[in-house]
Amino acid sequence: MANHPRLLMLALLTSFLVVVNGFLAVATLEEGLTTTTRDTVMGQRHRGGRELDECQLSRLNSLEPTNRIQCEAGTIESWDPNEDEFRCAGVAVVRHIIEPNGLLLPSYTNAPQLIYIVEGKGIQGLVLPGCPETFQSSQQQSQYGGSRERGSAGKREEEFGERGAAGQRGGQLQDQHQKIRHFRQGDILAIPMGAAQWVYNDGDRPIVAIVLLDTTNNHNQLDVNPRRFYLAGNPEQEHPSEGERRRHRQQPFSRRGGQGAGEGTGCRNIFCGIDAEFIADAFRVDMDLATKLQNENDNRNNIVKVEGRLQVLRPPRREQEMERGSRRETESERHSRRGGRHGSGGYTEEVDSNEGDEEENGVEETLCTMRLRENIADPRRADVYTQNVGRINTVNSHNLPILFWLQLSAEHGVLQRNAMMVPHWNMNAHSVIYVIRGRAKVQVVDNNGQAVFEEDLQEGRILVVPQSFAVVKRAQSEEFEWVSFKTSDNAMINTAAGRNSYIRALPDEVVANAYQISREEARRLKYNRKGTTVFSPEGGSRRAEV
Repeated sequence: MANHPRLLMLALLTSFLVVVNGFLAVATLEEGLTTTTRDTVMGQRHRGGRELDECQLSRLNSLEPTNRIQCEAGTIESWDPNEDEFRCAGVAVVRHIIEPNGLLLPSYTNAPQLIYIVEGKGIQGLVLPGCPETFQSSQQQSQYGGSRERGSAGKREEEFGERGAAGQRGGQLQDQHQKIRHFRQGDILAIPMGAAQWVYNDGDRPIVAIVLLDTTNNHNQLDVNPRRFYLAGNPEQEHPSEGERRRHRQQPFSRRGGQGAGEGTGCRNIFCGIDAEFIADAFRVDMDLATKLQNENDNRNNIVKVEGRLQVLRPPRREQEMERGSRRETESERHSRRGGRHGSGGYTEEVDSNEGDEEENGVEETLCTMRLRENIADPRRADVYTQNVGRINTVNSHNLPILFWLQLSAEHGVLQRNAMMVPHWNMNAHSVIYVIRGRAKVQVVDNNGQAVFEEDLQEGRILVVPQSFAVVKRAQSEEFEWVSFKTSDNAMINTAAGRNSYIRALPDEVVANAYQISREEARRLKYNRKGTTVFSPEGGSRRAEV
């Protein structure tokens, strides 16, 4: 009996050590997985069929779309992914233009996507496997849909409910589906690889969206060719191979009613290659409905026009949104009195009434509730700002955590006329620059000190700047606006001039001896420029721009 307490204490101590070892093992495993993930990501950009010398570029070009698909309710334009610049960065780019009341058909891709909304607003549905259908119709709702038109003014009454499960009322199932997300101009949307998504334009002007696909991401186990798999319709491929172009020209549109499409037919969604009998068994429907999933004789292409208005379950927009015009004027006046940051050079942008909807609560996000959207065009959220000169906004895995898994980030910038973004280089990422509006003089320099790009960069064009290549921009229009996609979740730059530059960090004697200048000249190089990233044209030996 005397030994019993000792045995009990020994057993408790043993249990405690086992638990501690278990926690240490889990922590070690998580750290190892994180390290492995990052190492794999960094290494993957040299795999997937890419050669190690694909970034040995002696000349860069600003690129325009090479393929155009005219759809019933919009246009899809794509850049050739086989261009040397895109092969170096390991990405592909598409531009979607969706007309009002247009629906981009459900699809998924073999690579993660980062989407920037250049113009317009709309709604997006993203289907994440295993996530619950949290949007449900109410018991009182008499028909499907989240909205209906009423009144001569076309005001929309939003209908949404409290019903917890799909029930049956009058013999008809109540609607339920996964979350619907609103987006607007300036938003970055993150789309995981393999996640099916659709987009609908519920506004009164076209949506213009730039889509980047990271085809050399480690999650893409196929080759580096961008592939979009459509789940409906009879769409054309955004990035067709030469063989697909030739096959499409040679084969007329045809479908075998009641049979799987297989080879040699015009149907191009994933159900087309599955026998209709299999589809009927999988969905437990009749053959007639199964063949409709194969979209026989559907010539609408990738973006289709919705009959009437798209009726989906979604919460109403906040009442304050109706008053945002007057509120924006009040805020603009208040900021201007304080010399505020509402814009650069009087430039103002629409204020998002839903800005406060997505507050962080300190709890780790799950996949089903993870934020997938961040606005990077809002001047109030600028990371770098110089009044009457310009500003820069960034999004990375720190303020949008899903980007850690996608290994992507983005930057949005605005420069006033003659303003300059300091010479800099991307330390750990390639940069894919898309010009939203305006034009700028851009120079890019390689490791041999040779200018591989020295031209005007115009609206609608893309310039790929490889990792470590030095780049400088000077606006030549009233405003130059761009968005840059970067192939790292936490892309970093190093600057050559200004307060936080490499030259500012060097001792005076090092600068003097490196450039064969006097110590006084070295101090002028280091301290004459007080800004950090965007500079005004005042001072120095600036040449007049025409």
